[in-house]
Amino acid sequence: MTSATSVTTEPAAAPKGRSTADKIKIFVGVMIVVFIAEMIGIVQFQIGPGKVLLQPMVWALLIAAAWGIASPYLPSPTRFGLGLQVYAGQLLNAGLLLFIIKMGFTVGGALPAVQKAGWALIFQEFGHTFGTLALGLPLALLLGVKREAVGATFSIGREGNLVIIGEKYGMNSPEGRGVLAEYITGTVLGALFIALLAGFIASLHIFHPKSLAMGAGVGSGSMMAAAIGAINGQSPPEMSKELIAIASAANLMTAVLGFYFALFFSLPVCSWLYDKLEPVLGRFSNFKSGGDLGPSIASAGEAHQGKFGFPDSVLGWVIVAGGVLIGNSMAYKVPLEASLIGLLVVLVVALLVDAIARLLSMIPHILILVVVTTVLGIPGLLPFSDMMIGAVGKLNFLAFTTPVLALAGFSVAKDVPIFKQLSWRIVVVSLTAAAGTFIGATLIAEFFHR
Repeated sequence: MTSATSVTTEPAAAPKGRSTADKIKIFVGVMIVVFIAEMIGIVQFQIGPGKVLLQPMVWALLIAAAWGIASPYLPSPTRFGLGLQVYAGQLLNAGLLLFIIKMGFTVGGALPAVQKAGWALIFQEFGHTFGTLALGLPLALLLGVKREAVGATFSIGREGNLVIIGEKYGMNSPEGRGVLAEYITGTVLGALFIALLAGFIASLHIFHPKSLAMGAGVGSGSMMAAAIGAINGQSPPEMSKELIAIASAANLMTAVLGFYFALFFSLPVCSWLYDKLEPVLGRFSNFKSGGDLGPSIASAGEAHQGKFGFPDSVLGWVIVAGGVLIGNSMAYKVPLEASLIGLLVVLVVALLVDAIARLLSMIPHILILVVVTTVLGIPGLLPFSDMMIGAVGKLNFLAFTTPVLALAGFSVAKDVPIFKQLSWRIVVVSLTAAAGTFIGATLIAEFFHR
């Protein structure tokens, strides 16, 4: 197929370290993409009863992907060929470390609020997991989707889930393509879809409004807001404030516990179920994700994989840090000095985690990462905790997503043939997983209310 051969235009080479020119090119490329994305800013528009909100991270993903796809037609100095696209995926894996450090500090600070939450909010995570796996995974297998189904159905594919898949499988893997496809689908269509779904289910009056509000806390701020708006439209006006408070608490719980739950429970269970169910359900579809494209792209990627060592990890951190610096200054007007101090703290923590991981090589790197960052983020636990929390708190959470998604955009360009082949299937699977997490959490909440 021509689309398969188009990704192998660069000559294969023995694995080796990246050249300085390649490293400079990808650093400059990401900085340009982040700058343009932040210049565009937030764009929102109405579609029927729902509102679509496009953040700078979406523009970064689209611009970088378009740049990578158009590379064969660009002047040589501006091309991002297959080799750099594979390298971008490797750098993405490393750069996500800074993202999760920021998340860890956020989680640590939220622990007091988590302690005050009720059992229903805690057990909702089982509802999220059951819903996505019960609806999303079987459908994906019936449609013929292969290992991409694991990445697309173990969660609703938000930023933290990108981190988990990137650390476990790498973003250049089928699982990486699955979670990225779900992320894109959720970002573009998630809020509108969940608003329509929540509004329809609320209109049936089969669930208590509080249960629906709890189900709305799916772990995405925009999706939660869209869902609770639709639920309030079908509920008594005097309950509005209470329902918003419940949804916000549920969303916080999902953001706090959901990452750990997905890491240690949802993903392993999803992978295990895939191995058990795929031989049974997969035979009902003639479609096979990847098809003839998979081996060609995989072999091309291996030829360009190259050695990835500690200096490359540092480059990934520097790229994300540089993007955060741009976004924090442009979009959130944080003084440059405050941003630099916060980034210095994050980079020191990254070095600390890397050193511990090398000493404790038998323990998964991501486990060390979440434990260290969460502990450091607990207010008053250590003499320097509050100082670190304050410094990292100056870094806006969304500022991390823009450079991360820019790297993802460059990385995903090489997988366009597979995304084209998955086409509507991955969109349907992603939206079904989102529906499953809302319905599953609502069912759990209804059990506690009854």
